[in-house]
Parts: sequence; C-alpha cells; structure tokens
Amino acid sequence: MIMVNKKKKHPKFVVPNYGAKHRKGVPARWRAQRGIDNKKRIEKQGYGASPKIGYKNAAELRFARKDGSMETLVHNEAELLEVQPNSASVAVFAHGLSRKTRAYLQKVADGKGIRIINRLRK
Repeated sequence: MIMVNKKKKHPKFVVPNYGAKHRKGVPARWRAQRGIDNKKRIEKQGYGASPKIGYKNAAELRFARKDGSMETLVHNEAELLEVQPNSASVAVFAHGLSRKTRAYLQKVADGKGIRIINRLRK
C-alpha cells in the first residue's frame, strides 16, 4: 500500500450563519460567497475557513482512501482481474451490479486475494 503521507485534514467549509440559532434553515454545504458586504468573502476572522489551494492533497494521495489504497470501480470480471492482489488498490463493485453478479465476482476475488470494499453480506 502507498503510505507516503497521511491525507491533510481541513476544516468544514460551510456557508455563513450555519449553526446560528436564529437561522435554522441554513444548510451545511458550501457555496462561494458573492455579496459585496459578505464578511466571509473578505475573509474576516471568526467567519470560518474558505476552500483554498493550500488544502489540496499531494497528487499520489488525491483520490486515495484514508488507509492509502486506491479504489478501482468494477463492472465485470475483466475489470476485477485488472486489480492487483495484495497491492495498493482495492475493488469497488459498481452500483448497477446484480446480486448474482456480485456473488460471482466476490468468489473470483476471494480466490485471487483481491480486496473488495462493498462486499455482499452473508
């Protein structure tokens, strides 16, 4: 597995007034601030962090899981066999796979020693 560094931690990016007791309807999501008097846009202290390039992870960690492994989306047996056993990549079954196909691919992966993230439960 790739264990170069850990992924960077960053603050939660939320819109202004999120969590304020008088603004219950403000959702916990990010939108860039555009108002001319917006305190968060002009980066006043106490209004929370905004996304910046400095929060970006290194290229080798960019799309990695927290344990450092890379996910490979699998739709069929050929794609499953491209995942190297006992390496830095793991298989993830595609959303549209049937239960029967998942069971078959899981059996193949167990035989080859390939790790699957979203396995069928027994």
